[in-house]
Amino acid sequence: MLAMATKAIVTMSDPLRLMYLGLGVIIGLGLGVIPGLGGIVGMAILLPFTFTLDAFSAFALLLGMGSVTTTSDTIPAVLFGVPGTTGSAATILDGHPLAKKGQAGRAFGAAYSASLIGGVFGALLLAVSIPILRPVMLSIGSPELLAFAVFGLCMVAALSAGAPLRGLTVAGFGIMIAMIGADPQSGTQRWSLGTLYLWDGLPLVPVTIGLFALPELADMAIQRRSIAGDSKIDSRSGQWEGVKDTFRHWWLVIRVSWLGATLGAIPGIGAAVIDWIAYGHAARTEKGAAETFGTGDIRGVLASEGSNNAKEGGALVPTIAFGVPGSASMAILLGAFLVHGLQPGPDMLSKNLDVTYSIIWSVALANILGAGICFGFSNQFAKVALIRQPIIMPLILTVIMVGAYQGSRNWGDLITVVIFGLIGWFMKRLGWPRPPLILGFVLGAVVERYYFISVSRYDYGWVTNPIVMVLFAIAIWGFVRPLLREVKMAGGVSGMLSGYSRTANINMNTLFYGLAFVLIGVMLTQTVLWKFDARLVPQAIGGFSFVLLILGFINHTFKSASSGGGGDDAKSKAVATLKLDLSVDTQSEELKITIQRALIFLGWIIGFLVGVALIGMLPTILLFVAAYMWVEGRESIKLILSVSLGITIFSYILFDQTLSLPWPRSLLGNLYPLLRDTIPSM
Repeated sequence: MLAMATKAIVTMSDPLRLMYLGLGVIIGLGLGVIPGLGGIVGMAILLPFTFTLDAFSAFALLLGMGSVTTTSDTIPAVLFGVPGTTGSAATILDGHPLAKKGQAGRAFGAAYSASLIGGVFGALLLAVSIPILRPVMLSIGSPELLAFAVFGLCMVAALSAGAPLRGLTVAGFGIMIAMIGADPQSGTQRWSLGTLYLWDGLPLVPVTIGLFALPELADMAIQRRSIAGDSKIDSRSGQWEGVKDTFRHWWLVIRVSWLGATLGAIPGIGAAVIDWIAYGHAARTEKGAAETFGTGDIRGVLASEGSNNAKEGGALVPTIAFGVPGSASMAILLGAFLVHGLQPGPDMLSKNLDVTYSIIWSVALANILGAGICFGFSNQFAKVALIRQPIIMPLILTVIMVGAYQGSRNWGDLITVVIFGLIGWFMKRLGWPRPPLILGFVLGAVVERYYFISVSRYDYGWVTNPIVMVLFAIAIWGFVRPLLREVKMAGGVSGMLSGYSRTANINMNTLFYGLAFVLIGVMLTQTVLWKFDARLVPQAIGGFSFVLLILGFINHTFKSASSGGGGDDAKSKAVATLKLDLSVDTQSEELKITIQRALIFLGWIIGFLVGVALIGMLPTILLFVAAYMWVEGRESIKLILSVSLGITIFSYILFDQTLSLPWPRSLLGNLYPLLRDTIPSM
């Protein structure tokens, strides 16, 4: 093995192969910055270009790209509060508040160094684990995969610190919306509203972008400020401070790297949930995390970024050893194996061991090179936070709307991002944690699928599986521990049951509870007509969420804040929500101004969608950016023309010419063929 590893590094040191690796890294860094794109898009684009390359060069190009998208996705997450990929959503919680404090450079330094350590750690795990883990991986079946998914859901408790009832409720709602579409058991259409768009379920990208990106843009527009406000951006000094933070918390980085690599090796877990699990682990285990996570704690950035890069090495374990893709991008990579005559499995550990080690070296070198490039330019990236709001706002909004359209390339993606943007904004303002919703959404379908497979194959004997029992025990403890802590803080069970009054506490949260009652109630009512297999899990989860909603409503409405009540309002400034919101109970002109500016921002978004529907995406981008800069900022005509034309040309070259993205259908686009045929005849 040592001889093969040495042969592989000598092979990879060829200048041409290093050039392909560097090209892949640059492409991956570019894709990671643009919300909605990522490793799977890059794999799909680059795969045809590898057909004429040798296996070593092909994997250098593909893995050079795929290994670093989760390095550069930190840039939009920190600067704009927009996840560059779904694997950076948790980075927002602490990275964006750091940027608002003028410490974007520090966040970048910590993120890049943690990503470097995580990526190299994942490659190292891949190097040593394939021969060792082969018998272990072969013994993992649907019961173990179900237990791992349930274990992931137990992180809801950690991501809901200070608001446990609300966290569990929105996690249940996330699981319910994950079940929208055709039931895998009976084919029953569940909550699809009779639209083809929902037949295959809601896409993850527009849901994530809407839930986390639009609320941040709305707050930026409401407060009429740049990302960093009046703060000064730290540059090199801040960057090195972030590197020092990484080594101060080296044990945390090692733990989350191990966690990310291990979970990445489990098919079905996925990048969208690994960073949340790592973030939840850090929130539960780091000293004082409950008070500081979500406010700009550098440990939150380290936890997310250390894990999401490590997962790539982990995802390669089942891909290489068993031909089972560890992630969606790995499924495309399997195509590259077949194109180059390589069969994943035992041959990759014997006959083609040099190719396997070249893959390992590619992942390690790509992470080193990617982190180095990001370090070199993060000083410039950090200064983006100082750009005035009327200039940066329409640019970000344009990119995330196009990125959201990547979900399924359907008009429904644009509507979904707006709907979840509204939900996310109200949740953020009213103290409802958003991360549990995404966690439930990602893992909901996984839990249901493996539950039915486990029951059909093993009846209920699978519960006695030792691995399942251990993971279930950890999951139960994950739920019970924060509840016990709440009981202790309240002075015991008697303390929790005291402090209620007949005077109702009525505010905006009361209305939100009412809307949640209606939504979950209507969804539960519709399940009555479904087949048993189709309604079993939705009714169980929906009923559980409805009961929690009732308890939360009673606690919010009739328990005084002085006794620890007020719903979870008194405790909601915790891990799960960004601490950027104004108080919802503000009784002054400030609340009126907030509502007014929020409606204006919503009007701009609706105007963007109307423009796309009438004249198409590219003309709308040009007019929207120009109009926003003029109306909101009264910018100079020269600046307006340069910015609006620049973003339009960029969108045309990248999305239209390079990615061949089919734009949303518009009225003008539908009329053009008719006009073209009619005018010559006239």
